[in-house]
Parts: sequence; structure tokens; C-alpha cells
Amino acid sequence: MSLRERDESAHPERQHHTPPQPLTRRQSREAENGRGVVSSRSAKPSRTKARSARPARSSVRRSLSSTKPVASRPQGQESVPRRIFSFGALLFVAALVVGMSVPANAFLTDPLTVATSVEAPTTLRGQSIEVSSDAAAALPARDGYEVKTYAQQLQEKYANVSYTFSATNGAVRWPFPYAVTITDGFGPRPVNVSGTAFHNGVDFTPGEGTPIYAIADGVVTTHSEDQGGLGNHVVLQHDIGGQNIESVYAHMQYGSSPLAIGDQVRVGDFIGLVGNTGTSYGAHLHFELHVDKVPVDPFVWLTNNAVN
Repeated sequence: MSLRERDESAHPERQHHTPPQPLTRRQSREAENGRGVVSSRSAKPSRTKARSARPARSSVRRSLSSTKPVASRPQGQESVPRRIFSFGALLFVAALVVGMSVPANAFLTDPLTVATSVEAPTTLRGQSIEVSSDAAAALPARDGYEVKTYAQQLQEKYANVSYTFSATNGAVRWPFPYAVTITDGFGPRPVNVSGTAFHNGVDFTPGEGTPIYAIADGVVTTHSEDQGGLGNHVVLQHDIGGQNIESVYAHMQYGSSPLAIGDQVRVGDFIGLVGNTGTSYGAHLHFELHVDKVPVDPFVWLTNNAVN
């Protein structure tokens, strides 16, 4: 074996050696930068080989990033918005405390002055109370009221109705031989007057104990001395002009009527005395007329049928 062959066998990497390729601009620039970094760190023997084997680009990036200044905020320094917010919160809490503890009228710049025209002394610690004239004049005014009797109420209610009549002496007559006062007419009325909302008759008020007479010939169909309702009352049945007519005489004095059921009665016969029996509010004759069992206005019917 020749010396050349021995040399090649000892160094096998030399057997296939190829000439180096020319570098580009970028590769040459990166190589130069890499050699600069390697040379600056060659003083550290333990890390030279490991760092030199890294790519040149990563070394360049690390070197560039290490040169950037890092802005650090001093410890304890707060941002301006946070300090403004804290200051505003303190102001709000202070205003809330003042508003809850100080009376509202303490902030009035022009307090209300009250005129002192009336002074009322008081025995409390020798103090006095000053009252405005406006306050004294503002006292509530009470509505006027008056008490009226039942007769006055009826007179006002029927003031526009004329219940005057003239006595007659014919076949049909009024229950009295002379004109008397009528205080309550036929028709609706307040419930509190007699417990009913409709008055089926008229009320004659000639005075208690005044005699009552039959309006026409008839027959007694009812005579009852009730403790309530119509009290002592009599009902007569008549045949007038072919119609079935009933006349009712109520609230008479107890024991004042001599009639019995079935008695024949002539026009103008005595029926009883004016009284205040049953459900009554004063001595009067409650008089009703029924035509074929239907109540009608006695005043209108007598006005049209009572003749001389």
C-alpha cells in the first residue's frame, strides 16, 4: 500500500471532498453576523460549541431582541383614571352622609317667613304659638242642617201637587163631609218612610178621633184590628157603574168601628175614627181604592166620580 492510500484510509472524509459552493449575499451576511456573535462569546469555553452550532438567524434575532429597551412602571404608581375614580367615589360617599344627616331646610337660602297676626299663648314652658292669618281663615266650614218632621217632608215633596177637593153628597162621596188636608199621595216614595217603595193610597189628616164615612153603598168584606200593617181597618166592596170597586179604611182607633163582615153599608154611614194604629207615623186615615183588585189613585178616582 502506498503512502497516499494509507493516508486516505486514515482520513476517510477526504476521499469524497468536493469544492465549496459560492455563498449568496444573504448567506454571507448571516455568516458574518454569526461569526461576530461566536467570537464575542468565545470567552466562555463550556458553551462555545453548543452556541456555535445554532443557526445564525436565531442568534441574530436574539441579539436584536436583547437590545430593545423594556419600559417598566415604578412600583406603587397608579394610573390616572383609577385615581380619579377613587376620588369621585370618596366625594359621593361624603355627599350621601351629609344629605342623610342634615335637615333639608338647612340648604334653603330664602326661608319661608310666616306672618304673625294671631298669637295663641300656651302653658308649655311659657312658649307661644304664632299662627298665620291665612291658616286661621282656612278652617273648614260646616254645612248647615235642620231637622224636619215627617209632615214637613211630605209637604215639600208634594208642594207642587194640589190635593184640595170639595165635599159632595151624591151616590159617591169623599170619606169626610168637608175638605181636609192630604199629606201623602199615591205612588212611589222613599223606603224609609213606611217600609215600602210604593204608596197604594192617600193619607188624610183631619186630626185623631175624626169620624170616617163610607164613600158609597157596599158590603163589609174585611174588619181586622191588626197590631202591625194597616192596624184597625175595614174593607168595603162596591158595585159602581158595573165595576168591582173596593174601598179600604186603615189605621183607625182600636174598637172605634162597629162593623162586622157581611154588614150592608149605605153611602155616608159611619165607619170608624181616625187613629194611629198598625205601622203608622201619626194619626191619619190611609185610604185605598182597588178597581178589579188593582190599586188606583184614590184622589184622581174620587175627583172624577164623587158628584152631588
